[in-house]
Amino acid sequence: MRAVRFHAARDIRVEDVPPPPENLAPDEVLVEPFCTGICGTDLHEYVAGPIVTPKTPHVFTGAVIPQILGHEFSARVKKVGAAVSHVKPGDRISVQPLLFPRDDYYGKRGLYHLSPKMGCVGLSWAWGGMAERAVIKDYNAQPIPDTLSEEQGAMIEPAAVALYGVDRGGVRAGSTVLVSGAGPIGALTVLAAKAAGAALIIVSEPNPNRRRIIAEIAPYVVTVDPRTQNLIEVVRDLTEEGVGVDVALECVGLEASLNACADAVRRQGKVVQVGLHIKRASVDAMQWALKDITLEATWCYPVQSWPRIARMIASGTFPVEKVITARIDAADVVAKGFEALLDPAGNHLKIVVRT
Repeated sequence: MRAVRFHAARDIRVEDVPPPPENLAPDEVLVEPFCTGICGTDLHEYVAGPIVTPKTPHVFTGAVIPQILGHEFSARVKKVGAAVSHVKPGDRISVQPLLFPRDDYYGKRGLYHLSPKMGCVGLSWAWGGMAERAVIKDYNAQPIPDTLSEEQGAMIEPAAVALYGVDRGGVRAGSTVLVSGAGPIGALTVLAAKAAGAALIIVSEPNPNRRRIIAEIAPYVVTVDPRTQNLIEVVRDLTEEGVGVDVALECVGLEASLNACADAVRRQGKVVQVGLHIKRASVDAMQWALKDITLEATWCYPVQSWPRIARMIASGTFPVEKVITARIDAADVVAKGFEALLDPAGNHLKIVVRT
């Protein structure tokens, strides 16, 4: 079967590999992926990996590179193991890709995403979404309603990242919000904040193409170019008595972005780290104290959020499909996928791959 496999930095190949066996374990599900999104984590692997993809057998899954990529995907169920009852052949699903023990400290408390042994389909598992077939665990297979498209089903995973940040920030009806960064997660965070009832959403983004895209996706936002405009002055002008926003969501993973969020939030507001920081950040902790702010840090998402997000998408309140800017065949995954997303022009947010 055709599969997109990561071998090393700048070495992703479209290869013919043996398909997964059909003699499934009782708790396994054989699926045929519809489409798969390229994630920022995939880009990090391509540029500087292996980072998350395992060079030695993964502690929980045993996986090792080369790795079939793809953890944001929807699929059709082909076959199920003897113990699987919640899905059947022919069902359409969205894949919740995290793999975890259920009997460690975090598993026993339902905090599966926090297990230090956690693996991920498409990153540290034998199979991934960028292939014609994949095997997943029963709990990875999340049924989706008929009203959801294949692409919407694939978008639930990145939407879960964004919604978790919005939840942790306590965004609610009437909230004022700053989203720093209008990349794919930033764009989904905007949509999630709007779905939660935010009355004012300001987006700080230096890239003109991304400002244009987010204005098209979400015409209700106020966009700011932090290189030519004073973000804090804009925030003061737009918030009651100039106090700042209730919640600032950092979706870039850069020190300057994190500090801008701390500057923009009101006293006793919340700063939420959604973007992953690969370097240490120097911050003004005294300012945090003087403003009495709360910093919320997020990692992945609660795996129980899939049905909720599917309902939000089906109702039209969370139009995640708007973030998709291109659809490509797996044969073009490097040139039209990874390289296109790395283009500093920023013409794309989410690119979806079909195998």
